[in-house]
Amino acid sequence: MRRQQGVALITVLLVVAVVTVVCAGLIARQQLSIRSSANQLHVTQAWHYALGGETLAEAMLERDLRQGDPRQPVDHLLEPWARPLPPFPLDEGGELRVRIVDPSGRFNLNNLVSQGRPNELAVMRLRRLLLRLDIGKPYAERLLDWLDRDSETLGGNGAEDAQYLLAAPPYRSANREISDVSELRLLLEMDEADYRRLLPFVSALPSGTLLNVNTASAMVLSTLSDGLSPDAALSLIAARGSEGYASPAAFAAQPALAGLGEQVAQGLAVGSQYFEVFSEVSLGERRVVLRSLLQRGNDGQVRVLARDLGQGGMPPEPVEEEQE
Repeated sequence: MRRQQGVALITVLLVVAVVTVVCAGLIARQQLSIRSSANQLHVTQAWHYALGGETLAEAMLERDLRQGDPRQPVDHLLEPWARPLPPFPLDEGGELRVRIVDPSGRFNLNNLVSQGRPNELAVMRLRRLLLRLDIGKPYAERLLDWLDRDSETLGGNGAEDAQYLLAAPPYRSANREISDVSELRLLLEMDEADYRRLLPFVSALPSGTLLNVNTASAMVLSTLSDGLSPDAALSLIAARGSEGYASPAAFAAQPALAGLGEQVAQGLAVGSQYFEVFSEVSLGERRVVLRSLLQRGNDGQVRVLARDLGQGGMPPEPVEEEQE
């Protein structure tokens, strides 16, 4: 009898232990499920808040176009769209921050090829930019080979499939326009330091996009001529005033450009079609940064061309020399 009672007690203890383990597992799984659902809810909320920031930017750009001449817009860094907005408070202690940036004020890498042929003026300007940044590698020639449609190397400094297929892992040159500046990292011998130095001054817009002299930095403006240094280009920025240049001709008439040749005024504009919007959302333990590329047409419509959630943070504020 006592032996039977002992076996029964052991059985009960085993059952209790098994039930306890099972219940603990169920509780842990339930807590994980609840936490996962909360994270998914925060991600969804953050995404919609970021889209709200994008919509706000669209409204600001539409209003900006209506306030001027839609046929000849003038966009400069003292307009409301270009000024940093204060953070918008959200539920649960979160906030939304929105910045609008003009990529037309940077050197457009896709301009190296025009209608399937090398654009020598753009190539010269990129070479000057590399020189100003103390970058000695021939990235201009390598990017030109990356963009053109053939597989023939241009000169001794270019690079095509034959060079890239030797990499580990091997890959081919794109032979098309780049869709994002980050594609520069694929160029032959492009290292992180050179890429970071180039990043603030270049963009990847459709070929033929004009450089907006009202939003360009002194470094980018200095690429217009060999005889124009970044320090000398500061006078061009100061001459913008509070309204910006009214026309490319007004820019070309500046004393700092006198005697630099006719090419210095080619490919320039005082307004922009393309804008980048950065919407950063902090919500709970989640942080989402959405970058949207917008196109504003002369009809007043703003269209979303691309979205990217892989951003590390907001772009830096405009430097003081550009705000004066």
